[in-house]
Amino acid sequence: MAVDVVTPILQIVGYQNSGKTTVGEKLITKLTNDGVRVGTIKHHGHGGVPERFDTDKDSYRHRKAGAVVSAVEGAGELQVHILKGLKLEEMVNLYGQFDLDFILIEGYKKAPYRKVVMIREEKDQELLLKVNNIFAVISWIPLSKEVENQYKVFSIEREDDYLTLFTSLVRECHG
Repeated sequence: MAVDVVTPILQIVGYQNSGKTTVGEKLITKLTNDGVRVGTIKHHGHGGVPERFDTDKDSYRHRKAGAVVSAVEGAGELQVHILKGLKLEEMVNLYGQFDLDFILIEGYKKAPYRKVVMIREEKDQELLLKVNNIFAVISWIPLSKEVENQYKVFSIEREDDYLTLFTSLVRECHG
């Protein structure tokens, strides 16, 4: 009988320029250096369609002709473009095909996964009231004792502390 293994998922959410991508890069680097297979999903929150790769190549011509899914492989790298608007859950299910140890999601504030909330400015604290399933908070500014008592709070400067917590989450989920 096969045992289903659930891939741990962590989201990093915050407003623009709060440090989401930088913290994500540091976590990916640490996990990858520890031999963890990481997949990422990033929400393009700036409006519009993200830039496409190689708009003058054949794979782009396939997409332009109407292909819903197209891929191009070269030197061991596979780029897949899916034109059907996938929901986050569908993307997570697709990532299940890649034998990952961990999935990092940047953005998608309303999704149900464990979240790290990035606070850069005082006004960003409103996010703590708007999202659910908060696992930790990384802040650029001092936060109130009330917030510190309610959540695991880290200063942006204490990266060893929060990276240790996040990597322990991955290990805990994989035994």
